[in-house]
Amino acid sequence: MKISILSDGGWGTGLAVLLCHNGHQVTMWGPFPEYLAEMARTRRNDKFLKGVALPEALEFEPDLARACTGASILILAAPSQYMRSLLERLKRLPRAGDLIYLNVAKGIEVGTCKRMSELVEEILGGVRYVVLSGPSHAEEVGRLVPTAVMTASKDEDAARTIQQACMNEFFRVYTSDDVVGAELGGSLKNVLALAAGVLDGMGMGDNTKAALMTRGIVEMARLGQALGGRAETFSGLSGIGDLIVTCMSRHSRNRHVGEELGRGRKLEEIQQEMGMVVAEGVKTASSAYELARRVGVETPIIDEVHAALYGNKDPRQAVRDLMLRDAKPELHSR
Repeated sequence: MKISILSDGGWGTGLAVLLCHNGHQVTMWGPFPEYLAEMARTRRNDKFLKGVALPEALEFEPDLARACTGASILILAAPSQYMRSLLERLKRLPRAGDLIYLNVAKGIEVGTCKRMSELVEEILGGVRYVVLSGPSHAEEVGRLVPTAVMTASKDEDAARTIQQACMNEFFRVYTSDDVVGAELGGSLKNVLALAAGVLDGMGMGDNTKAALMTRGIVEMARLGQALGGRAETFSGLSGIGDLIVTCMSRHSRNRHVGEELGRGRKLEEIQQEMGMVVAEGVKTASSAYELARRVGVETPIIDEVHAALYGNKDPRQAVRDLMLRDAKPELHSR
């Protein structure tokens, strides 16, 4: 297949390595032509995926229309807060009726609180849409470390096409029709990973982090079901699987931001230091907080992350406030 990856970030690059390994004709587009030329010359993407050699077969195209021409699959790999502008550009391009849009961004748009599938439908209409989610750091996918993920789509054939295109001995793909659950699982876990990082930065123990993750998956599932996702999705790869890896991994940008916050640094300073590398959970925390208010679901961990990011709340006080909430039974508790 001809597959075009729309973004030169780390996740898109990791998937490019995987798909070239599978023998596909892969083209990468990015917003900065000079950086694409540098990657083509050096066969590296040290800005976003340091240390991974890029296949000679991977092509780079700075013109969006040319990058998309003839593709069977367009991979939407831009960060979620830039997705709208990318989709607006794609709207102006001709496209085949059987073209599949594969979203790999994990976030919720600030302001509208829309998931990526809702943005695609708003701007492009009823296209063939698949979301890929699960515990899959680009640093490991790009090095062909064994990984399992899931795809979700209302179009069963499209989900199977993506499954077959991506699968190999290093990358296992399951399918689902729960688009809402897959997108929310992949997005909300980033907010909880910020909280996990805060605990690490403050030097809290394993007990604390285990409690956060366990109650975090309850919170994710509660909010996710209220928004239309299925409970079992949050117990799978896009829920607890992605939550575990993002809260625990040294590769996690969201956990890193939380860790620096826990050490007493300011968010603006941390983000400035990261440059163009995006921690999706920072913006998604605002959207998740707003969504919880809209549907009347209690989300104490998300609320405290929001307060630390946007209300200048001391993370230590946030932990204390979580621990001193009213006593409740574990099951069905809020």
